[in-house]
Amino acid sequence: MCGINGIMTASGALPDRSTITAMQNALTHRGPDGEGLHFEGNVGMAHRRLAIIDLETGDQPLSLENGTTLIANAEIYNYLELKDELKETRFSTASDCEVPLHLYAKHGENYAEHLRGMYAIAIHDPERRRLVLSRDPFGIKQLYYTEGPFGFAFASEPQTLLASGLVSADIRRNAAEELLQLQFTTGQETVLSNIFRVLPGETIIVEAGRLVQRFRRSALPDGPPEDVDETEALQRVEGALLNSVDVHQRSDVPYGMFLSGGIDSSAVLAMMARLNDQPVKAFTVGFSDTAAADERSDAAAIAQALGAEHIEVDFTEQDFWSTVPMVTRAMDDPVADYAELPTYKLAATAGQDLKVILCGEGGDELFGGYGRYRSAIRPWWCHRRAMRSRGALDGMHILREDSRDWRSGVAASETVAASSGRSHLQTAQATDCADWLPHDLLIKLDRCLMAHGVEGRTPMLDPAIAEAVFRLPDSLKIKGRTGKWILRKWLADIVPEAQPFSRKRGFTVPVGEWIIRKGDVLGPLVARQAGITELCQPDRVEAIFKSTRRRAGFAAWVLLFYAIWHRQHVEGFTGEGDVFAVLGNG
Repeated sequence: MCGINGIMTASGALPDRSTITAMQNALTHRGPDGEGLHFEGNVGMAHRRLAIIDLETGDQPLSLENGTTLIANAEIYNYLELKDELKETRFSTASDCEVPLHLYAKHGENYAEHLRGMYAIAIHDPERRRLVLSRDPFGIKQLYYTEGPFGFAFASEPQTLLASGLVSADIRRNAAEELLQLQFTTGQETVLSNIFRVLPGETIIVEAGRLVQRFRRSALPDGPPEDVDETEALQRVEGALLNSVDVHQRSDVPYGMFLSGGIDSSAVLAMMARLNDQPVKAFTVGFSDTAAADERSDAAAIAQALGAEHIEVDFTEQDFWSTVPMVTRAMDDPVADYAELPTYKLAATAGQDLKVILCGEGGDELFGGYGRYRSAIRPWWCHRRAMRSRGALDGMHILREDSRDWRSGVAASETVAASSGRSHLQTAQATDCADWLPHDLLIKLDRCLMAHGVEGRTPMLDPAIAEAVFRLPDSLKIKGRTGKWILRKWLADIVPEAQPFSRKRGFTVPVGEWIIRKGDVLGPLVARQAGITELCQPDRVEAIFKSTRRRAGFAAWVLLFYAIWHRQHVEGFTGEGDVFAVLGNG
């Protein structure tokens, strides 16, 4: 994994070198192993490298004889198979990222249809005077852009675009309210005005500093559920998992995995244990001295059964107060998901020994694991409730403008997802894959790991898995109150020690418990922050931090996250320290 950035000017002039390098320097954390620059015509591009495959000759940019040049934040898992198909091509490196460059030479802007992996790619084609930017179908890797009188600029992270000085840190109010209600934002627009996302699976074409064309590649197969019995379904799961985990282990550096004790990461570890001769390093986080469920004992039992080397990480209340400002600084495209806090500490621990981590993200979305999916398959007369119909601040009268507009992005995704004869369950899954997955879970994973120079890989989010399981019958995904049924059945046969059909408590970080202990002090600090007073009623905010209601604890967390994020990314606070130091300064 790496970091990329670039500019195409509208005037035809060469981009300012100092601007390109300022952007590149803002991505140093993403690529501590090398850097590269490309300037030609009206295009300048920069790359920061985290070396994973082809450590010796894989530096970027990569160029063809005709001047076509590529930079990428990518892992192309089928690069060996693609090289076999491109037998007449002379490769100058052993890098997986050289393959898309030659595919572009052969297929033009449709080159990404052949790729299997996670990627954010920029190709400068000087002969056709254009930039081509592409993002993988699940949106595992992020890519952002801005347009203005100067032309077009792109980067792996919004803060890189801010570092260019070409765009200011202004808030898009409707997106900020959406963030407070949903924890994340949907669609192309970010919370920052004039900064946009290249959407999952999208390829965009830029000419003369202007975006002129865009098209998308879907991550999920079309069509309703197929008529498949349990035996065939289990065979599909087995084959797809084996194939996906195998290619996701392609690396020239050591790798390990995050083990939660749940179904998805246990399935990944089961396959890793089968494919590796040496014990797999498995990292698990837990919470001592709280009411939150601690998964370490379950994870330890699974690790022992599979012969893994188990590393336990404790996340404490003190970690909470010190980690929040570090996480909000990393989350420049803000996601108020409390799971990012232990993920950040896990990444810091894993990064001491490893550069690559496999994890179970995507298992719930592809196999049907969330409780909200059970509601999706109820008959209409059984009070089927729309997903995400209740925001974090709903009914609390905290926002200055109480509106339902915050749900419009989710509603738009639902409309698009309900196509091709999909069942209600498939529509719910596709809706989550459109926004919740790429704009919450995968941003969280990317920023928390890349802050420590660690690459996160998600074998559940792979074409082999999607093709094998998305069109399985609803009844093999959910039985009664049990989600991910077919994956649980497969795991029960392979690793009975995982007890996949036992009742498990969901993963929860006790943020509400910790916040309420200092609510009397914290409430007034949060309530007076500029980002909060702009959107919220301060007296209501203070009251939330004193409430012991369960929903109040989560609302307080979201408000705390946004207050600190706004302080750092909009107001420009650069100081260090814990939550109180950041909120109390200035």
